Amino acid sequence: MSQAVSWSGVFPAVTTQFREDFSLDVEATARVIDGLIRDGVSGLIICGTVGENTSLTRDEKVQVMEAARSAAAGRVPVICGIAEFTTAFAVETARAAARAGVDGVMVMPALVYSAKPHESAAHFRAVARATDLPVMVYNNPPIYKNDITPDILASLADCDTIVCFKDSSGDTRRFIDARNRVGDRFALFAGLDDVVVESVAMGAVGWVSGMSNAFPREGETLFRLARAGRFTDLMPIYEWFMPLLHLDARPDLVQCIKWCEHRMGRGSWRTRPPRLPLAGDDLAFVDKVMDEALAKRPALPDVGLPGR
Repeated sequence: MSQAVSWSGVFPAVTTQFREDFSLDVEATARVIDGLIRDGVSGLIICGTVGENTSLTRDEKVQVMEAARSAAAGRVPVICGIAEFTTAFAVETARAAARAGVDGVMVMPALVYSAKPHESAAHFRAVARATDLPVMVYNNPPIYKNDITPDILASLADCDTIVCFKDSSGDTRRFIDARNRVGDRFALFAGLDDVVVESVAMGAVGWVSGMSNAFPREGETLFRLARAGRFTDLMPIYEWFMPLLHLDARPDLVQCIKWCEHRMGRGSWRTRPPRLPLAGDDLAFVDKVMDEALAKRPALPDVGLPGR
């Protein structure tokens, strides 16, 4: 019998904050987390793609885990990304996450090298067997070049600790294909911002969101309206949000999201090299998107968020 989890709603892929010398700023990261929770998000993903996982040392990852657990203080689930070059490294990080007291792990395929389907399955299986924490399988073939297909997911249905599937392929048919293979065995999460409403319509119960770092109330409101089937209410918000959500699909999504977060006074734009700051036409474009969004920011209907 697989573990039961109550993960649902918007889980921002939280940014990791750095000082001017690019050292880890744990206190600023904790402030970002507290701000997101106060604005009503349903959970947190730390050390994911947007959290610059592969730019962090193992010790830094543990510091972020511990800071997130402390800042969340049990208010929302905290899930830590695991993005490592080998299965052994991933296992070690999963065990460190358990010691740090987070609520689950989001496991990416082994990075750098493309894998065959049975190799990807073996990687997830090994990590799942090494921890009692609930596991979210993360599929992002445009970025990580390994596609976790519904067939691979179905082959992992016997792993009790694997409870959730996050899909960032952009192909919302994957949610239906997964359900046709294994029913409701896995909680399904949207992983690409600009298809979130379509993903919910196809069965996603959660959304790992990039742009909700900058606009958490808009993200959570949009998601709750989609879950409730209130499409007339959500469409003006979705149409307003879409130019911002498209930024999540760019190769420089981390810089884009952090710049928008900076514009909103929620965090720093600073990324660790090799990620460099937005400049020139790229910066001008993102600023234009933000300027237009702020000029037309919609009033939000009441969906039960705090502070209403």
